[in-house]
Amino acid sequence: MAYLAPYAADHEDTNGAGDARPSALKIVRDEKLDGALAGKIFLITGGTNGIGVETARAIHVTGADVYVTGQNRERGEETVKTITSDGKPGKVVFLEMSLDSLQSVRDAAKKFLELTGGKVNVLITNAGIRGWPQGKTKDGFEHHFGINHLGHFALFHELKDALIASSTPAFNSRAVVLSAQGHRQTQIRFDDYNFDKRPEEYDGILAYGHSKLANIYMATEIERRFAAQGLHATAVNPGLIMGTGLNSKVPPEQLAVVWTMPEIRKALKSAAQGAATTVWAATAKAWEGTGGKFLENVQESQPFDETKGQMSLGYAKHAYDQDAAKRLWEESLKMVGLE
Repeated sequence: MAYLAPYAADHEDTNGAGDARPSALKIVRDEKLDGALAGKIFLITGGTNGIGVETARAIHVTGADVYVTGQNRERGEETVKTITSDGKPGKVVFLEMSLDSLQSVRDAAKKFLELTGGKVNVLITNAGIRGWPQGKTKDGFEHHFGINHLGHFALFHELKDALIASSTPAFNSRAVVLSAQGHRQTQIRFDDYNFDKRPEEYDGILAYGHSKLANIYMATEIERRFAAQGLHATAVNPGLIMGTGLNSKVPPEQLAVVWTMPEIRKALKSAAQGAATTVWAATAKAWEGTGGKFLENVQESQPFDETKGQMSLGYAKHAYDQDAAKRLWEESLKMVGLE
């Protein structure tokens, strides 16, 4: 896609969190969407912390009904109060859901569809974990792969028919799948998804990158399989954001060192800035009726150029491997019991 947002900028031209890079709310205002999406329904996973809250806050300004998921009901209810305190119309509803349990995902999806009358226009798979020690979900999958990919993959399939049925010529349904720069670290471990065969290779950051590549493949396959039915998908790299729940299990001393690195500090965004690309993908006219792309810094990403350094933007060549994406989709169906 040739469109480049006028406010997009490479990290080399920025100065860290709080600079001139756009916030999620600025995207809404630039798109002239204040109150314009009344009647639309958005579901945002991990919507009670970090960029998830800021995504929900900005979408609420459009007048849409916003449903957010999380594991902590108290935090979820507080998030609803905080967002709705702006007095804008449109519902904000919390749903309890744990992505490390496929049954919890299915139960939450069922409740969501009951509450919305079977309608959903945009699914934003925002929730995620990073840097966890080796372990398994309730269904026996490596934590990052199970939560970041398979939990969201199962959720999408619970909502797929509703997304297609809710699509209109004026507003095609969308899935926005959050990924990360870390997808460049690895290709899909088709012979060892869970690091069972080679446990000595396990590293929390590598496992995170593995799941983030899976997120890109999920988005591109949604586009390939369902675009003709009015359902489109994009993958989004929100960037580096400090103070979110993503790194909750990364040793604090390790994070402290990372956050002081000059190249890291220069690339850091606030949570509101980190939510900007997600909101752009979910609402902007630029993505009406199209998808299948990897986005970052409110623009379509370009191939990674290693000569610019590891912190530069760009996607790995294998990010658009159609054969790998198709294989992962088919094997993921089996893993979540949807052969």
